[in-house]
Amino acid sequence: MSDKPCDVKGCTETSFKTVPADLARKAFTFDDSKTKVHLCKSHYKEYKKKTKQDREVDRMDWV
Repeated sequence: MSDKPCDVKGCTETSFKTVPADLARKAFTFDDSKTKVHLCKSHYKEYKKKTKQDREVDRMDWV
């Protein structure tokens, strides 16, 4: 586990996973200069739901 805080504005929970910022921007607001963002467990779950279709398309490209 990481000691870094969640990068979502207004959240103070500790980081659970690190995800690419370009996909995470579709669900949340972040600092524009980041390439990867840290998400807490609840925001990671929300990220997975909101980007499910985009991630499926990405997986189809490299088959």
